[in-house]
Formats: sequence, C-alpha cells, structure tokens
Amino acid sequence: MAQRSAEPVAGSIFSSFSELPRRALSAAVIAPPALAAVWLGGYALLALVLLVSVLMGVEWARLVGYRGHPWLVRALAFAAPQPVIALLIGGWPIALLHLLLLTGALFALVGALDRDGSKRSGLWYAVGLPVLGLPLLCLIWLRAQEPQGAETVLWLVALVIATDIGAYFSGRLIGGPKLLPSVSPKKTWAGLLGGMTAAAGIGALAATLAFLGEGRAPVAAVAALSAVLAVVAQAGDLAESAVKRHFDVKDSGTLIPGHGGLFDRLDGFLLTLPALALLISLTGMNVLQWR
Repeated sequence: MAQRSAEPVAGSIFSSFSELPRRALSAAVIAPPALAAVWLGGYALLALVLLVSVLMGVEWARLVGYRGHPWLVRALAFAAPQPVIALLIGGWPIALLHLLLLTGALFALVGALDRDGSKRSGLWYAVGLPVLGLPLLCLIWLRAQEPQGAETVLWLVALVIATDIGAYFSGRLIGGPKLLPSVSPKKTWAGLLGGMTAAAGIGALAATLAFLGEGRAPVAAVAALSAVLAVVAQAGDLAESAVKRHFDVKDSGTLIPGHGGLFDRLDGFLLTLPALALLISLTGMNVLQWR
C-alpha cells in the first residue's frame, strides 16, 4: 500500500519538472546576448533596454485588459522607451520628469479613448510605464557606476536567477505551507528559504571572487545582502502574480517558450533594481569592491 501511495507523489514531482528542457533551451538562447550587452555597456546595453522596454510595454497593455485596443497597446509601446531616451538627452532630472508626465498623459489618454470594461482602468494602464520604466532606468544607473558597474549588475542578475532556481526546486521537492496562496498557490515558505539560500551562495561566491581579485568585499555581508535581495525579488514575483490573478491571466505573454512573457521572466528585477540603486545612492557603498 505504501508503494502505491508513493507513485502519484513521484509522478507529480516529475511532472512538475516537465517544462525544464524548454526553459533551459530558452535561457540558453536569450541569456548570452543579454549578459554580453550588460558587460559591454554603451550602445549594446542601450539597444537591449530599448528593445525590452517596447516589448514589455506591449505585454503590460495586453495584460491589463487592452488586447483588443491596438492603438492603446501601441501608445504604451511607444511611451515605454521615452524615459530612457530622455535620460540620454537631458540627464536624470529630465528622465524622471518625463516618466512622471508620460504616466499622467497615458492615464488621460486611456480615460478619453476607453470607458468600458469592468476590470480595465486608466490607472492600471498608465502605471505600467513606471513599473517597467523605473527598473530599466535603475539598470542603466547601476551599470554606469564605475569601476564595478558591470560586475555589480551581473551579480544581481546571478542572484535573481539563483533565487528563481532555488525557490523552484525547493518548493517542488519539499513543498509544505503555502507562502501566499491567495496570490500564488504554488509558492511555499520552503521555496522562499530555498531561494534565499541559493542567493546567499551566489553572494558568497561573488565576494570570494572579489577577494581573490584583491577586492575587499566581506563574504558574510554580501551573502546576507544577497539573501535580503532574494526576498525583494520574490516580492516582485508575487506582485506580478497578483496583477495576473486580478486580470485572470496565466502568463504575461508567450514570447519566451517555457517561461511565458518578459514580465514572467523579469519580475524578480522589478523591485531589486530600484532597491539596489536606492541602497547604493543613499550609502555610497561599493557592494563588491572587486578591485
């Protein structure tokens, strides 16, 4: 009897990993050029940010109920890269002002063009611009921090990916109490702790490599900061899940096989990029001190 009862459990565990090959293949195709753009900076990073902003603008407009309104989808796709362009032309004050004014303009636009739909609202539509625009501006700011801008961003990318992987495997293998079932039924406390542990490991590794490169990054401090950012990353994941649940949508898009849309893949960066940028700007700290 015990053997029979174990069979469905084993089957469910293996079935939960059935998407892994497609996810791994998608990551193998997308990650190298994206990471190369971060490392190179300059026009390569700019091209990446502009492309991502347009695609995420389209996704957000469709996600919050405007799939059947092509003009509004295009309007958000057009507006999404504008703060980045304003940053290049006029610097940070102009970029942030541009972001604020465009958000208000989008709110007014959707109010004028669309007054129907029980779940749609101009606020949901317009808030998409700061939701995707602020993290991308923070990405550019973090990359520009010399002399370790590229390394710092790559460390953040690695810890967010490690958080996803750690949460995914520990949540499915261990299970246990749900983290926030009303928002995301599959997420567990075991997944949260697994993600924090994996991120802390990445932080310890990064600090060790910095030390070997004659840097002065304290291993324990970087590991602890990585674990905290893992919590922030999963908060971003939960926030995106809450939006999808509100609009009764499974995935933000279909662009990435095995992952869904860009928001599904990048939700861990929505809060971690602004959080890290705020921390560095307030403290002036060089997180890794690589050299």
